[in-house]
Amino acid sequence: MPELSPDRKKITVFLAEDNLFVREGVRALLSLEDDLEVVGTAADYDELIAGVFDLNPQVLVTDIRMPPSFQTEGIDAAKEVRKRNNGTGVVILSQYDDPNYAISLLSEGAEGYAYLLKDRVAEGDQLAQAIREVAAGGSKLDPKIVDALISPVTTDTDSLSTEEEELLRLVAEGRPIKRIAAAFKTTPADASASIERLFLKLAQGASTGAGGALQRLKMLHQAIVDLDERGESMSRLLPGGVADKLRREGRRVGETEVLTVTVLMSDIRGYSTIAEQTDPSLLAGQLNIHRIEMNKAVSAAGGNVWQFVGDAVMAVFGAPLPQEDHADRSLTTATAMHAAQREINRRWVAEGLAPFEIGIGLSTGDVAAALLGSDEHLEYSLVGDTVNLAQRLQQWADPGQIVLSEATYRGLASPVEAEQLPPATVKGRSAPVRAYKLSGNSFGGDH
Repeated sequence: MPELSPDRKKITVFLAEDNLFVREGVRALLSLEDDLEVVGTAADYDELIAGVFDLNPQVLVTDIRMPPSFQTEGIDAAKEVRKRNNGTGVVILSQYDDPNYAISLLSEGAEGYAYLLKDRVAEGDQLAQAIREVAAGGSKLDPKIVDALISPVTTDTDSLSTEEEELLRLVAEGRPIKRIAAAFKTTPADASASIERLFLKLAQGASTGAGGALQRLKMLHQAIVDLDERGESMSRLLPGGVADKLRREGRRVGETEVLTVTVLMSDIRGYSTIAEQTDPSLLAGQLNIHRIEMNKAVSAAGGNVWQFVGDAVMAVFGAPLPQEDHADRSLTTATAMHAAQREINRRWVAEGLAPFEIGIGLSTGDVAAALLGSDEHLEYSLVGDTVNLAQRLQQWADPGQIVLSEATYRGLASPVEAEQLPPATVKGRSAPVRAYKLSGNSFGGDH
């Protein structure tokens, strides 16, 4: 592991394990990594929940079975943590290679989750890699778990053709239907039908226990495919939760609903000039880092990144699920985005790279949310003056500043000190707009 730059923050980790020797052993193992920091530990479910919500680590590393009942406390706690803060990564450490535990963990999606076996943690830097992966929103499954998923139903190799074995492997790896179809040079409908036939064949011809293995395959495949196809069929610009909401409600293309939200728009100042003077490959890397950190700030406050448009970021608070404090969440996020970019800039300047300076606009009001497009390309869009105003207000923000619409300012639970701007007209509006401006480092986010 290369030495960490002094300007780069470590990934904070909370460790939960009831066995003292195992807990301290894992802590010692993680202490060898320059970019990881264990900020707290717990020995049971209650300590885990209290510690995570108090310290707000980026990643939770936990055992499955802990006091008080030694059943599935670790998985239950992980889901509770993610329910309250879906930006927290989770690594499950287990001595059990029973795939049912992994299925239970991944039943609502694989993003931000990892499942590793304790007896393999010391092999290389698997645990450290898993922590880094889930901290960035990725996922990781121990290879032995994947083997366990498919081995119970492939013991009779003569019962499956070479093509069926390959199909089963792709299913076990969680490949989306479209990718499976591409691998077999067929249509998604035909690929889906082939999978159904394979499942039926396994159910009818496998030996004892095949029914459970078949169920494991279906559940794991659905959990991972739901995540992947959410990005493919409804575009990767859709925020988390939107596809699930639309599926639950049976929403049709063109249907709309009116929501009260706060929209956040950020933009990199002078980006065109930076692009002219920077190597494109380096600039792409910088833009990717910027987007990752901005996304983390949005997710940490319970918001959704709606779009990345060039160097701009659009996020929404209060959709697809209502949030009464959407204005507060948006301001907390805007401040966190400025703070995160300042940290990144310090590192970039030391590396001889151009810093990014951002301006942010916040606008609160009603929008029409609609699923638009065709079966081949669907987008869940927000339409209305609130979206347009957020775009205009961010143009008023100098580097490091946040400009709030009057509705956003009035919607805050506690007032903040901000400069009231003179009423001015913006494109698309006939009446003058009242807005407020504050510096990105003048708001603590704990109001």
